[in-house]
Amino acid sequence: QVQFVESGGGLAQSGGSLRLSCKAPRMIFSTFVGQDLGWYRQAPGEQREFVASSENGLTHYADSVKGRFTISRDNSRKTLYLYMNDLKPEDTAVYYCNNVRTPASWGQGTQVTVSS
Repeated sequence: QVQFVESGGGLAQSGGSLRLSCKAPRMIFSTFVGQDLGWYRQAPGEQREFVASSENGLTHYADSVKGRFTISRDNSRKTLYLYMNDLKPEDTAVYYCNNVRTPASWGQGTQVTVSS
């Protein structure tokens, strides 16, 4: 059963910004609060890769996005966010969110396309 629903993707120009959202509509509040959550992405022909995570109050980032992307969460809304700034064409991918420790079924993701 899909636990997370991603949205907010779209087309951006190089240097632009987007904000992605990941909601957990079926998850109760107390469960969401305790989740270590992460953003992942998969470019065409590539394997899914880690982007950023929010784990026990700490954040972690892939080197490729460090300084450009910011992960945050609003537990009251059961929502995880990814703020993406200074976008580059190599950021083009389908973006997913999931539990870092025990991944659930993957959602449909949200497509991000960055033009040069």
